[in-house]
Amino acid sequence: MSSAAKRLVMSGTDIRRNSFLDEAQIINLVELAKEASGKAYCPYSKFSVGAAVLASSGNIYTGCNVENAAFGDTICAERCAIMQMVAAGDRDIAAVVVFTPTHVATPPCGSCRQVINEFGPDARVICVCNSQDRLNAFLSELLPGAFGPRNLG
Repeated sequence: MSSAAKRLVMSGTDIRRNSFLDEAQIINLVELAKEASGKAYCPYSKFSVGAAVLASSGNIYTGCNVENAAFGDTICAERCAIMQMVAAGDRDIAAVVVFTPTHVATPPCGSCRQVINEFGPDARVICVCNSQDRLNAFLSELLPGAFGPRNLG
């Protein structure tokens, strides 16, 4: 099944703007992020990252990091998933789940936080890893005082 075909069923729940995700829905997103990490192309860092982005439409988009010998051309898993979301026509992020193969949950890098802000300034960001450690925050907590589309209008 393609990532654009995946859809989170949330009966009676508004998944936009600080929505509630129950544990079963989070588990689903975590599994998709873990699955995506297995597809990472990371011959240099050996740090395979996967992400699952939940759009406000209910569609889920996955991505993995894709490294390049010209390191500046590398793309993180979060941005990979967001670009797939945009290419499919969705424009509003409700939540982002990131999986890293570490013992401590790793938050998105600064560039990814900025791109998440472009499409989901109120998004929930959940970071998981190989242990029980978990980071669960709103993007505004991870990127306070962010510059974005709201500043241009």
